[in-house]
Amino acid sequence: MMLIPLQRTTERVFSAIPESLILLLARFALAAVFWMSGQTKIEGFALNPFSGTYEFGWPSLKESTFFLFEYEYALPLIPANIAAYMATTAEHILPILLLTGLLTRLSAFGILMMTLVIQLFVYPSAYATHATWGALALLLMYRGGGAVSIDQQLLK
Repeated sequence: MMLIPLQRTTERVFSAIPESLILLLARFALAAVFWMSGQTKIEGFALNPFSGTYEFGWPSLKESTFFLFEYEYALPLIPANIAAYMATTAEHILPILLLTGLLTRLSAFGILMMTLVIQLFVYPSAYATHATWGALALLLMYRGGGAVSIDQQLLK
């Protein structure tokens, strides 16, 4: 059978990919999604080196953010203005922690909890996207930040 040697070759080739590279890419991908979402909710501060957008002022929530949390997101149990501040703050702090690999597992857990809230209460039909975010968060919770992370350097 030709399939078994192909499977063995494929396994050998793909298992040679450094885990640290996979974890770094997972951290970047998850951080980028939440950072960019957080950036849409504020004014006065912008940082996106890929688009060349830089503004270094004091950040404040846009009026449209309060509107979103009151009418579109409308979470149960949490007042809209408090939810807006909490989510926007988390969308900036957790990605920085993920990207640097500091408190990676805890940061990924925070992202996973935000993803679950979004899935359950905000956009339940976006389960494919949320499953992707959840899988990345679970990978990081399980394996940590990898060799290219502050966490790893602190453990040495």
